[in-house]
Amino acid sequence: MRSGTGDEGVRVVLVSRTGCHLCDEGREVVRAVAERAGTAWAEVDVDGDPELLRRFSDRVPVVLVDGTERDFGRLDAGRLEQALAGRRWWRRGR
Repeated sequence: MRSGTGDEGVRVVLVSRTGCHLCDEGREVVRAVAERAGTAWAEVDVDGDPELLRRFSDRVPVVLVDGTERDFGRLDAGRLEQALAGRRWWRRGR
């Protein structure tokens, strides 16, 4: 599923931008993990929303789970799976 953030039941949002190779890779990670988990996901373009652009411009792709940032840059399937399972984890470098 790829659509706007207003979709009912969407737990995972991928914030991306056109022409971003990490976003292309991240989209496949999100698609595969969401499919295995049976979870709806959506994708939004950071350049189409001034607030998202302010928050995430230099860090796309960014994954939000239930509205909370969970990963950015080179996305990791394991971290996304943990976030969907409700387990806490620490982002590398934080």
